[in-house]
Amino acid sequence: MTRVKGGTVSKTRRRKVLKEAKGYFGSKHRLYKTAQEQVFHSGAYAYRDRKANKRNFRKLWITRINAACRANDISYSKFMNGLSKAGVEINRKVLSEMAINDAQGFANLVKISKDALNGKATKPAKDTAKKEEQVAPKAVKETKKVDYSTMTLTELKNVAKEQGIKGYSTMKKEELLNNLK
Repeated sequence: MTRVKGGTVSKTRRRKVLKEAKGYFGSKHRLYKTAQEQVFHSGAYAYRDRKANKRNFRKLWITRINAACRANDISYSKFMNGLSKAGVEINRKVLSEMAINDAQGFANLVKISKDALNGKATKPAKDTAKKEEQVAPKAVKETKKVDYSTMTLTELKNVAKEQGIKGYSTMKKEELLNNLK
């Protein structure tokens, strides 16, 4: 029976692991065995912490909203209860950004929440965008002249995707520019 050598496959696998372990301390980036152990552990930690990160951000947003609510004389739980009774569907991320950057808008939401808790019904603002779309169909809308030469490759690919150009994902920037003009 002939001898089978798997050197290239093993070497490629080891190189891949060592490349992933680049930057680790000590033997963890030099020796294959310890590097492989560390890469496995790193993957597990990354998976675990991606889940933990979502929890941490939610806690942060709730803390920010609570602080802004307390400044407006209402507790977080009552505020959220009032918003749900009023039919306002805004997620916590947006609410925390409003609490930081748009204090007046947040105060308006607090007022809506307090009114809903007291049983007063608030009328939602009329949606003007839908009326405009009904008046002017999509075919009649004016198109703006866009300068594609200043866009990045990913932006150009997104525009090509929207316009229905086939094979846009494999095209280079010059090809995309020629197809979009």
